Amino acid sequence: MAEPTVIAPVEAAAVKRRGLKYSGNLRQYGMMIALLLLMVLFTWLTNGLFVQPRNITLLLVQNGYVLILAIGMVMVIIAGHIDLSVGSVCAFVGATVALAMKEWNFTWWMAILLGILIGILVGMWQGFWVAYVGIPAFIVTLAGMLLFRGLDLMILGAQSIPVPDAFQAIANGYLPAVGPVTNYHNLTLLLAIAGVGLVIWLELRNRAGLKKHSMVLPSVFTSVVKVVLLSTVIIVFMLLLASYKGIPVVGLILLALIIIYTFVTQKTVVGRHIYAVGGNRNAARLTGVNTKRIDFLVMVNMSMLAGIAGMVYTAYLNAANPKDGTGFELDAIAAVFIGGAAVTGGIGTVVGSMIGGLVMGVLNLGLANMSVDQNLIQVIKGLVLLGAVAFDVLSKMQGKPSIIGMIQRGMRRGDANVAIDATPVRAASAAPTTGVSNVAASTNDDAAPGLVEKNDQQ
Repeated sequence: MAEPTVIAPVEAAAVKRRGLKYSGNLRQYGMMIALLLLMVLFTWLTNGLFVQPRNITLLLVQNGYVLILAIGMVMVIIAGHIDLSVGSVCAFVGATVALAMKEWNFTWWMAILLGILIGILVGMWQGFWVAYVGIPAFIVTLAGMLLFRGLDLMILGAQSIPVPDAFQAIANGYLPAVGPVTNYHNLTLLLAIAGVGLVIWLELRNRAGLKKHSMVLPSVFTSVVKVVLLSTVIIVFMLLLASYKGIPVVGLILLALIIIYTFVTQKTVVGRHIYAVGGNRNAARLTGVNTKRIDFLVMVNMSMLAGIAGMVYTAYLNAANPKDGTGFELDAIAAVFIGGAAVTGGIGTVVGSMIGGLVMGVLNLGLANMSVDQNLIQVIKGLVLLGAVAFDVLSKMQGKPSIIGMIQRGMRRGDANVAIDATPVRAASAAPTTGVSNVAASTNDDAAPGLVEKNDQQ
């Protein structure tokens, strides 16, 4: 049987380097464009009401808890799991800290530490059953959803527990106003300038890194356009916030979490192991990854962030209520999938999940500004989620043309440094022979890259 034509190893490496740059971010950029188009559409339909500074601030404040949950949920989904208990954990932690401040005389900062500790303990409980007993996360967290919802109702006793003003500032507070009177919030303007400077520095650093390793550099025009677009988004968004009350405290919490978890997932060993486990668990185990420890850590992290989100939501409502947390897990899961995470695990980003969460938030706020019935809003959100997941599934069907792949090939077309053969090639036939075969057959898992069955090479 004739061997199919494949890209030479050196050329393949070049394609891989360029491909990673696009494939990892292409759908994310697509959702970012969709987010901007949605905002433009609602601005037009509401005669400019949607982009009023107060509305933009509300978009951040009202969806803060969902975005915090999405950060943890994207890591759970990348690892190949799901967590259905986050809404109940949010409610349980919120009720506990409210009770602690009212009955046990906890200060607001002691209550925050207590909430984080409870979230960690809940995560350790669920992580133990998932990682070390082997019960699927779907079942464990379904049980957790019922368990912690019951504990929440037991604590509250069908009544609300108010929280003090100092605690409410977590969700309803803003950075203090300083400096001369400029009709804008000066600290927010300074943060906008810092953000633009960071974008420029990261792009220059990226180009320097590519040049240092003799990799293909994007054109100067491409880099300039990218920096200008991102800087424009930052400046416009910050000016809208600065013309109202400035950046809310929950915005600072979100910014800190996004920076921390983007670094963890992209630049640390633990982060790369999470992707490896989600991509192919058996292959990751064979290469020495402690898959049980990774499963345990992602569950602990998810519940800890659920505790933080629960406190933010309680602070936003000024009280812990029996109905808190209802449907939170669905909002978080929807944000992650709309943001580009793969249904089968192994793919997703923190920034992508933030974009997905904002898409859902824009839909909620924009349709509410248009006085659309709440039932119809749910229908539209469901269709958006279905469409996002269908796009992911259809673009990855085996033997079918990949939508993302076609766009990538269009981007690379005409590059003299990369030779590309348009002949479709099975991954197994293009992979190098390692002498290891049929590893995944006994476990009914997909073969890892580089582990090829002998029959595919005959």
